Amino acid sequence: MVRVKIIFLVIASFLIFAFSRYPSVESAHPADTEKTREQRQSMVREQLAARGIRDERVLAAMSKVPRHLFVEDSLRRKAYGDHPLPIGEGQTISQPYVVALMTEALKLKPSDRVLEIGTGSGYQAAVLAEMVKEVYTIEIRERLKTTAAGLLGALGYKNIKTKYADGYFGWEEYGPFDAVIITASANHIPPPLMKQLKEGGRLIIPLGSTLYYQTLTLITKKGKGPEVEQMGGVAFVPMTGEARK
Repeated sequence: MVRVKIIFLVIASFLIFAFSRYPSVESAHPADTEKTREQRQSMVREQLAARGIRDERVLAAMSKVPRHLFVEDSLRRKAYGDHPLPIGEGQTISQPYVVALMTEALKLKPSDRVLEIGTGSGYQAAVLAEMVKEVYTIEIRERLKTTAAGLLGALGYKNIKTKYADGYFGWEEYGPFDAVIITASANHIPPPLMKQLKEGGRLIIPLGSTLYYQTLTLITKKGKGPEVEQMGGVAFVPMTGEARK
């Protein structure tokens, strides 16, 4: 009898160790069901691939990340719809297509280190973390940062660092970065972010001074001067903090 108990304890200890080392979406959040996985696949086919998103790594990442877990319970049935959703404090989780478009434009490699300004719900950071080596994400609203960090940790992301701060100043300690993504609008590109971008790196930002319309702008850092590409109209909430001064 004693021997049976010892064997049982050894097996139980092994299982606890294994699952704590290798958490999965399914084990951490049983709310990710067959239905929500089917909704994700439909979102990727109908909203992303059908509109011209071609990067297979972007499509794979957005097929995997459980978007519905990044919104309130009352909004989960809408999580895979073709629109942004509120996440509190006047902020939103971006429309899936816009997330895919911005991510694809950065032409990310598995070895890249990416800086995100505006953690929000944490969804964009999770998509990036599926594709690159390291993600550094900054949120100016402490509650949002805390909530996102908790969820990202529960989902098992070990390659994301979060910070409560004004993203205007970037995260110099970990720069320079291969790419910078800014998920709030501004009427200019924060100089510290360009400084922390590697030569040849790409920065994407909703650029403009109006509340309801900006131009999604992609900047590639070059020694002779930045290359600028305008990618069309978008509507993002504005940056706060230093960007508003």
